[in-house]
This record gives sequence, structure tokens and C-alpha cells, in this order.
Amino acid sequence: MADRAAVVLLSGGLDSAVLLAVARAEGFECHCLSVDYGQRHRAELDAASRVAHALGAVAHKVIRVDLTTIGGSALTDPHIAVPESPSDGIPVTYVPARNTILLSLGLAWAEVLSAADLFIGANSIDYSGYPDCRPEYLHAYEQMANLATRAAVEGALFTVHRPLIYLTKAEIIRRGTDLGVDFSATVSCYQASSDGGACGRCDACRLRRAGFVAARLPDPTRYAE
Repeated sequence: MADRAAVVLLSGGLDSAVLLAVARAEGFECHCLSVDYGQRHRAELDAASRVAHALGAVAHKVIRVDLTTIGGSALTDPHIAVPESPSDGIPVTYVPARNTILLSLGLAWAEVLSAADLFIGANSIDYSGYPDCRPEYLHAYEQMANLATRAAVEGALFTVHRPLIYLTKAEIIRRGTDLGVDFSATVSCYQASSDGGACGRCDACRLRRAGFVAARLPDPTRYAE
């Protein structure tokens, strides 16, 4: 296997920026993967490029997978409004099978790189109810990866790292601050403007803002209004 090479899923949001910083702090050579899946908040892709450069990624790849042809989410279907108030159950911002798709693209690249480590910024505490952010799902995915790949069959087992999984948003922000993450470069908003301005009303904005308040740190987010 390559010397500490890892694939890091990098959306350009707050959590994924901290994820990259953690992976770098642990000594990994980080190959960052972002996916242009037709998301409404495409400004996060520009943010991912900024974050990858600032935090010392050795590579940053953007793969295009058009999930708008499937739809079913407020993030991929312009006819479904992004909710601006809390709702019960799984919200309409859930993108069907998104983390499975992202992880599989990352897994494929990891095999090509001869890397055994894959990082994802999923969180099971301050999250929006997405089933593919749960620890049991990520454990099951890791088991699948070690059944379905040539690398694993030949003895190189994969680890799906989820270092943020049990942290609150405030704890994630404090960890990122300690590691020098510039949160002003990140975009979390589900309906960010083309230049990255945040709406301040969607689930992602509410969680982000509450996290900075709880962490007792200034919020550098640039709001569109």
C-alpha cells in the first residue's frame, strides 16, 4: 500500500474542511474527491477547491455524476423547495443514495491509488436525519468494501474513517479552529448564491450558526441577506 495515502471526501462545507484537517494532522497524504452531482448549492465546489489548496491536499479531483436525472431531492430538483424551518422525519434535502455513491467513487479511486483509507465527514449528532450518516451504515459500507474489491481480496483491507461521527457541531468547529481551518472559505448553505453567500434559513445554515454560538466563536459565514 502507498505510504499513508488516503482519499478524503470533500464537499467544501464546514464538516468536510475539518475532516481534511484531521486527516492531514494524522499524517495522511490526502487525495480529495468532490462530486459535482448537479447540486443546487454548486458554490460548494469552488469552496472545496479553496479548502483543498489551503489545507495541503496532494490532489483534488472533481467527478461529475448527474443526479438531477434521478431527482427526488430539494438539492437536485429545482421544483422541490429547500425547507426553511425544521421538519419531522427525513427532510427533502436528503439525496437518494448520495453517500453510497460518493463512498463508492472514493473507494474506486483508493484502489487505483493503492490507498487503504477513506475519510468521510458524516455526523450522527448534529445532522439532518439522513440515514446514510449513521454509524451502522458506515460500518456496513466498510464491510462491503472489504468483500467487493480486488485490493481487499488480496489482503489490503479498507478502513472508512469517520472522525466526526460523534461530535457536536460546536466540537467540530473547535477542532477545526485548533487545526487552523479557515471557515470563511467553506460553504454549507443548501441554497447558497453563486458566489457562496448563505441564506441563513435552511437546515445547514441553522446548524452551522448554532454551532458557532455553542462554540462561543465568531461566525465568519457570509450571508447573502
